[in-house]
Amino acid sequence: MRLWSLHPRYFDRQALTACWREALLAQSVLANPGRGYRNHPQLERFMAQSDPIGAIGIYLSAIAEEADARGYRFNTGKISARPELDALIPVTSGQLAYEWLHLLTKLGTRSPQVARRWADEVAPEAHPLFSVTQGPIASWERVRA
Repeated sequence: MRLWSLHPRYFDRQALTACWREALLAQSVLANPGRGYRNHPQLERFMAQSDPIGAIGIYLSAIAEEADARGYRFNTGKISARPELDALIPVTSGQLAYEWLHLLTKLGTRSPQVARRWADEVAPEAHPLFSVTQGPIASWERVRA
């Protein structure tokens, strides 16, 4: 499961649709904690919120907005809750940088045109749910060499 901290504008079609599916899975797990993946590290920052279902709803809404801007039609009726955002979830600059390199690597393999489009981006924007703070890669991230 990968719930990117990056703004969905950077995603190719595959990343956008995968992120949508995985965030829907996360919503299901958060709503029914006894189901599989409940201990998945990617869910920690959502479970730490006062309203985890609302937080994942806001996350999904931004993915759906990007999809809509590209002419895709994601079924937004699957989003359980879309509350007003009362506070952004912090994400560290180290986490964002790690995810950026990870995404660029994936894009370079499967969507070279998209990778070239973003190659000069030095400080990618975070997903609208997150606020960037200085710091290392998140403790929940499974770092790949």
